[in-house]
Amino acid sequence: MVRPPTARSAVPGVGRLGLLEPTAATSLAELAWDNIEGIPLLWALSRAPDADLALTTLIRLREALGYEWAELDTALRTDTALRGRLFALVGSSSAFGDHLVADPGAWKSLRRTGLPGRDELIADLLDAVDAVPEEGPNAGPMLYRAGESGPEVVALLRKRYRDQLMLLAAQDLAATVENEPVLPYQVVGRHLTDLADAALTAALSVAVARVCRDEPCPVRLAVIAMGKCGARELNYVSDVDIVFVAEPADSTAARLAAEMMSIGSAAFFEVDAALRPEGKAGALVRTLDSHIAYYQRWARTWEFQALLKGRPMTGDLTLGAQYRAALMPMVWSASERPDFVPDVQAMRRRVEDLVPADLRERELKLGHGSLRDVEFAVQLLQLVHGRVDEALHVQGTVEALTALAAEGYVGRDDAANLTASYEFLRLLEHRLQLQRLKRTHTLPADDDEEGMRWLARAAHMRPDGRQDAVGVLRTEIRRNTVRVRRLHAKLFYRPLLESVARLDSAALRLGPDAAVRQLAALGYADPEHALGHLRALTGGVSRKGRIQALLLPTLLEWLGDTPNPDAGLLAYRRVSEGLVDQTWFLRELRDEGAVAQRLMIVLGSSAYLPDLLINAPETIRMYADGPSGPLLLGPQPEDVARGILTAAARYDDPKRAVAAARSLRRHELARVASADLLGLLDVPHVCRALSSVWVAVLEASLRAVIRASEAERGAPAPADFAVIGMGRLGGMELGYGSDADVLFVCDPRPGEDETKAVKWAIGIAERVQRFLGAPSTDPPLQVDAALRPEGRNGALVRTLASYAAYYEQWAQPWEVQALLRAHQVAGDQELGVRFLHVIDKVRYPAGGVSAESVREIRRIKARVDSERLPRGADPATHTKLGRGGLADIEWTVQLMQLRHAHEVPELHNTSTLQSLDVIEQKDLLDSEDVDLLRQAWLIATKARNALVQVRGKPSDQLPAPGPQLSAVAYAAGWRNGDGGEFLDNYMRITRRAKGVVERVFGG
Repeated sequence: MVRPPTARSAVPGVGRLGLLEPTAATSLAELAWDNIEGIPLLWALSRAPDADLALTTLIRLREALGYEWAELDTALRTDTALRGRLFALVGSSSAFGDHLVADPGAWKSLRRTGLPGRDELIADLLDAVDAVPEEGPNAGPMLYRAGESGPEVVALLRKRYRDQLMLLAAQDLAATVENEPVLPYQVVGRHLTDLADAALTAALSVAVARVCRDEPCPVRLAVIAMGKCGARELNYVSDVDIVFVAEPADSTAARLAAEMMSIGSAAFFEVDAALRPEGKAGALVRTLDSHIAYYQRWARTWEFQALLKGRPMTGDLTLGAQYRAALMPMVWSASERPDFVPDVQAMRRRVEDLVPADLRERELKLGHGSLRDVEFAVQLLQLVHGRVDEALHVQGTVEALTALAAEGYVGRDDAANLTASYEFLRLLEHRLQLQRLKRTHTLPADDDEEGMRWLARAAHMRPDGRQDAVGVLRTEIRRNTVRVRRLHAKLFYRPLLESVARLDSAALRLGPDAAVRQLAALGYADPEHALGHLRALTGGVSRKGRIQALLLPTLLEWLGDTPNPDAGLLAYRRVSEGLVDQTWFLRELRDEGAVAQRLMIVLGSSAYLPDLLINAPETIRMYADGPSGPLLLGPQPEDVARGILTAAARYDDPKRAVAAARSLRRHELARVASADLLGLLDVPHVCRALSSVWVAVLEASLRAVIRASEAERGAPAPADFAVIGMGRLGGMELGYGSDADVLFVCDPRPGEDETKAVKWAIGIAERVQRFLGAPSTDPPLQVDAALRPEGRNGALVRTLASYAAYYEQWAQPWEVQALLRAHQVAGDQELGVRFLHVIDKVRYPAGGVSAESVREIRRIKARVDSERLPRGADPATHTKLGRGGLADIEWTVQLMQLRHAHEVPELHNTSTLQSLDVIEQKDLLDSEDVDLLRQAWLIATKARNALVQVRGKPSDQLPAPGPQLSAVAYAAGWRNGDGGEFLDNYMRITRRAKGVVERVFGG
């Protein structure tokens, strides 16, 4: 006989319900829900964000209710609204579960339909402490005196506040379980704000009863809500920021304020008065006149931004209204303050720096693409345009976005999309806070599947057929944060572009005055010209103009973060116009986000690079990332040098050969300077790359000139010819602004007349100098032979024998010191090495340098310190000749070489950094002293290179505090925008290094 298949039970089991706890089946049996009649309850339970938590809490609630459980059980079976609220509440929040178990009869309050109004909330919280209206001369509609003011009031108020909070949370969450209405974000925020107002009104009533026991309240005290509470967009768990205004601001007013804060913080939420004038260091209460005086004289931009959300909430509302009326005109004129733009930029950087790097992608409030991005952008636009447009005088973020869109300051679609993303992120923030009634803004970690599953269900995410609820949540988080990031740029710049290019025929357009105001607030010092550049870039009806209009919102935002957005925008226009026929350019910017961002950083930070990029545009393609990292780091100096020599060798005409070498040098300078400015190369790598390309161009030029000379003569060269690098070229430590210090040496070939050979060599040297120093579109190549014997009065080229004779008989101590950095760099390698062998006996004398020579070097150093510094230069911040600057470090290293190189062969080295390494390894100086010298050399070189990047020409003097110093700091890798901090760091390092220098030279 065949047995019929077992029918599937109509009552779902714990597995189908998603219950994971081992005790789940037993718990359902205890509730008597594991039957046909209980099916609606079971499926509703399964929809709770955390069904196991909900079931556990219901078991606890049943135990707490005892025989009264039957009433709740009956209600749950018949009232779907109650079922939705209760199951959603206890499945979302362990904190509210505990609250219900502690007072199990409170479940009945969840049967209420609709939320209490503001007046009802105030009455309920006041009723908890038997408060009555205050009487006397300072009585008002929001000033009460509590009948109960003992220690027990905190518990009474906390319980009443939690009851009201629970009712809101239950109605807010109910739609996740049953088909209940979804409470809009603004309704939730406003109700939470009304509840906070009621709570602090009750706290103030207790404060009045405690401080003014035997007399009517003798002062007028207004409580001003700030931040989210002021804007009526409060969170479930949030600090409530307040400011007090009192008449008079005496000790009684201060005690009332302090008592109110103490009660409020103990019973409801953290009450914070840190936004008051002077912050926590300032007086807790001030008179209205005192507030006005502070904001007129001392307030910073962020304080006016905070006042945007100020709202009288309780206490003396008339005084509160006077406070707002007096201060708001100052708020709307804040954007005209001279420090408005740098203050705004600094605020943004500070907020970003508050978030640890490992939490930025999980941080809803302060991360990139977060709530703060939306709020900050909206407030900035309000400050910029609110001075002339009263329609923007609103407090809430959503209301402000709506007003900005209605008035044409923000695109309508952008405002709608940004509002949707903002409300979604706030929803997640609310759900996270409800779980344990803790203040948090951080999403669960990626590997916290349980946490993400709970959040997805609490946020009413549902599977979409391709992804489960968690997958849908992750997708929505990513989509909304990316949208906020994208719209953050468009919010500022799209309306500007609408005003100069017709992107959308239906869009409202900023007027010229509004466009200028907006550009000025975004950091453009000359907004009229900036607007002209935008018109030029997006003008006409060409496809390129349309692409530019789509790219520019993001490009301009990146430019706005650079030290000089005006120069950057002009440079971008020049680059774009120079590449107007290159189809790849805009395509790279559109398709490669890294290319576009890096290009804006470079153009807004450097006066040195734009001309190089215009003449070497292919470098821009190297801003992209390759499989192994940024393409800018791909080429190696030796490969670049080989390419320069090969390219120049193709031409018989030395002018064309030198032009080819200089063209490739231009590309390499653009690559190295770009990588340096973007923080991809450290100082030693920059110096090595710059020196290598200089040597290659010198070698290519020398070969081309000799080749042409031999063709003209119809005979081989009469002499071997070598170029000896001196100074920073000899040490392979060139910077952007360095000249090439050299010595030219020749050696007549057998059978050649020495006089004619030397004359020929001088002609070769002069032609090399002339070709390399000729004006060009790239930075000049000055070949300087001033360190030759007898200086500029001596022969430009000498024979090897002449050099040997001179140095043996006439070498001065400073010349011996200069020879420490001599190294073969170009020309005949064998001759160059022979020259080095000749001078080795001079620069590394047996037994070391004489005491007399050391004394002479010290004397010369003292003279250099006192006489060589340019007129008007600051000795503390001159990177070359200043205190602890390059000259100090290099002279110190060279003195150590003169003293010890005869016994330490490793000091036969032309590099300052490598010689410092040897000095440390051989214990010739303490490691700490060597490290100070090394740090000073590196930071001075970095600063000197940054000066060239920013100014576009060689400079050794750091500027005084101000925009240019901030730009130099930025180019030197100090990206926090604080030029003063960079300068302090520079002076601290060089000052300590100068102490080492003085010890070495003094000993």
